[in-house]
Amino acid sequence: MYFVLDVFNYVLSAILVCVALTWVLLIRSMWITFRDSPLLDQFNSQPHVRPKVSVILPARNEEGFIERCLKSLIEQDYENYEIIAVDDRSDDKTGEIIKKIAQKNSNLVYVLAEPKPEKWTGKNWACIEGFKKSSGELVLFTDADTYHSKGVISLAVDHMMSQDLDALTVIPKMLCLDRWTRITLPVLSTFLHTRFSALRVNDSSKKTGYFFGSFFIIKKKTYEAVGTHEGVKGEIVEDGALGKKVKAAGFKLKMVRGEHLVEAVWARDWPTLWHALKRLMVPLYLQAQAVAVGIFFAVLFLLFMPFAILVYSTSFATLSSSFTSLFGISLVSSILVYVASVIDAKKGLSLSVRYALLSPIGSAIIVAGFASGILHAKRSDAVTWRGRTYSMIDTIQNPISL
Repeated sequence: MYFVLDVFNYVLSAILVCVALTWVLLIRSMWITFRDSPLLDQFNSQPHVRPKVSVILPARNEEGFIERCLKSLIEQDYENYEIIAVDDRSDDKTGEIIKKIAQKNSNLVYVLAEPKPEKWTGKNWACIEGFKKSSGELVLFTDADTYHSKGVISLAVDHMMSQDLDALTVIPKMLCLDRWTRITLPVLSTFLHTRFSALRVNDSSKKTGYFFGSFFIIKKKTYEAVGTHEGVKGEIVEDGALGKKVKAAGFKLKMVRGEHLVEAVWARDWPTLWHALKRLMVPLYLQAQAVAVGIFFAVLFLLFMPFAILVYSTSFATLSSSFTSLFGISLVSSILVYVASVIDAKKGLSLSVRYALLSPIGSAIIVAGFASGILHAKRSDAVTWRGRTYSMIDTIQNPISL
């Protein structure tokens, strides 16, 4: 019996050695990303025209955020732009707030979206409804829970035109409004700072393309060339899918850091956090079940198992040398998870270190959310978002792979 147990322990030890090495690579990649990623407000400005910008702002049930967002857009110092705020058939006072503000600001246009057609997700439909009313040569898409510093549109246009870009997306500061998101996001965004780093997106030899839905600006002709939001109409992670299409089509896309200029909300409370995690896994599972299950187990061992195995090995550490070995490597792996979370909490999210110290809880939430996404992927209510439920079974998804 002890022989079988020793073999099991040594197999776990070998797996955790791979986990520890992976974390070393992830931490290194994240640190390089923070150090070397370009900034929105640091570039060589060149003479250029200042084209009209159409800001398209889809909003559904955003009464708690929409006024702050609109105020930040209205106060921009760019001289040639319009704001098209689309009420996506909200059930709250979102539409009333937009109309009230529009009465006092001539460059703000209120649009009530037509009823959403079948096979469309709500945000994609609202974006198209706004685009139909737009007249700018550049189109800036943003979210209703995003805050924009006064000069951000001017900086984005100047950066984009000076470097002859087709599209530019800005990494925002992610605001964590509730304790569950503060605990979970430092662990999760370690992957986002590596797999979807600005360095990968800006490297023409890499296939990685990605937009942050809270802020991406694109030439109208480029947007139309990749099929607009109609080309990703059924996507639940539409910003990632659209950015992927722009990069794949050979257009010049750039991602820049702008945490000091743009603020966005990733999740607001427990329900939105839970469904945000499911949204990451559902499209991947529907496209490639084996890959999704493989990624789930990879995330399970990377994020959660080091802590679980540490508890297991600690309980029997003196029983045999295999337990001692397992204790050592599980301790190292757990420390590396903590290190990654602390770095991201401080440099990426500006959170207190105490939230990063709750990484085991955050890891368990992520793993459970991903498992729920896999288990519910084929249900008619696979995803709930902004008061709507979506079945993803008959839609073609272009998933984001962590």
